Amino acid sequence: MPKENFNDLLAFTVVAREGSFTRAAAQLGVSQSALSHTIRGLETRLGVRLLTRTTRSLAPTDAGERLLKTLAPRFEEIELELAALSELRDKPAGTVRISAAEHAANTVLWPRLEKFLPDYPDIKVEININYGFTDIVADRFDAGVRLGEHVAKDMIAVRVAPDLHMVVVGAPAYFAKNPRPKTPQDLASHNCICLRLPTLGNLYAWEFKRKGHELKVRVEGQLVFNSSSPMVRAALAGLGLAYLPIDMVEQHISAGNLQRVLEDWSPSFQGYHLYYPSRRQASPAFALVVEALRHKG
Repeated sequence: MPKENFNDLLAFTVVAREGSFTRAAAQLGVSQSALSHTIRGLETRLGVRLLTRTTRSLAPTDAGERLLKTLAPRFEEIELELAALSELRDKPAGTVRISAAEHAANTVLWPRLEKFLPDYPDIKVEININYGFTDIVADRFDAGVRLGEHVAKDMIAVRVAPDLHMVVVGAPAYFAKNPRPKTPQDLASHNCICLRLPTLGNLYAWEFKRKGHELKVRVEGQLVFNSSSPMVRAALAGLGLAYLPIDMVEQHISAGNLQRVLEDWSPSFQGYHLYYPSRRQASPAFALVVEALRHKG
């Protein structure tokens, strides 16, 4: 196949991976009609249909799936090699894409990157806020951030934060109308501010630990969020009890705007880890970002 058709193969790879001409066109910086014309031309030259199109979905045919499995890792290798060439520049350059939950992005990534990026103007960092267990390889991220216990064994993991301590808090206004819970089981009679995670599908069960005894309590309440920041605001407003990382509410506890309960049941978890595939060849830019995020404590 002529070399000029490699662009067509790359276009097919992006369309098949995204499952959408609209998203693929935006990523490639071309019009949707031009991209559709490119794929039709590729199918004509190869003599096989690569994509099955309906009004609502788009998916690779058997031939398309076979071609995608062949092309995708090779294009990734080429991209990594091109990124590695930046070590020949005077200054490292390139884009590093990271998937992380909001709390990790706010408390770990941003404080470190705020200090790091001004010294490396040719390095770009893209952070995707995501609470799901993202497949960083399939979604073409360079790395992800998760609690240590959730990192797959086949990944390289770098600790980027100390252990995470969770607390139950409520506003003085809430406790003026409701008794303070003395055991986790008492939460059943309280208005709790709930969290729904995509990895669970249902509401997150609050986890407790005391003297080696572990306990999960399924709580209920008037409010459900899919991220933790609005939970803090709801707790401050006296709308219920919240279960949150202590660093998110420490200043409010010190100021007397929130009060801790069930302190002897407060659990801790392995801190956040940056993880990435063991086969990944680290570019100079990526290596610098990893080192900047590494927990030094």
